[in-house]
Amino acid sequence: MSERYDAGMSVRRKVLGDEHVDRAEANKSEFDAPFQELITEGAWGTVWANDKISLRERSMLTLALLAATGNFEEIPMHIRATVRTGASKQDVLEAFQHVAIYCGVPRANHAIKLAKQTYAEMDRE
Repeated sequence: MSERYDAGMSVRRKVLGDEHVDRAEANKSEFDAPFQELITEGAWGTVWANDKISLRERSMLTLALLAATGNFEEIPMHIRATVRTGASKQDVLEAFQHVAIYCGVPRANHAIKLAKQTYAEMDRE
């Protein structure tokens, strides 16, 4: 693999945790291997590996963008990652409040619902 892939895998593990990444890798097939390489190099090895802003800030941006675009299925994973990125519950709420004002209350409301459910699950674990 490439240097960017290696950097991406390192950041991916740092943000999402070894357990999540190991599970994703175990579920990877010949069909989706190129996609997994693409996101590891592109998202994790390029955007997340860039040190121009902190992981906390990236986490907040990612959650806001996921909510704003209605990509709700990724929100629980990124809420769980806040434990490692340093984004607090208040940070997440602030990000979703921006979504409410600039992109719509229904999307922010659903994102907050998902965050509350995920935080409750994390508290039980």
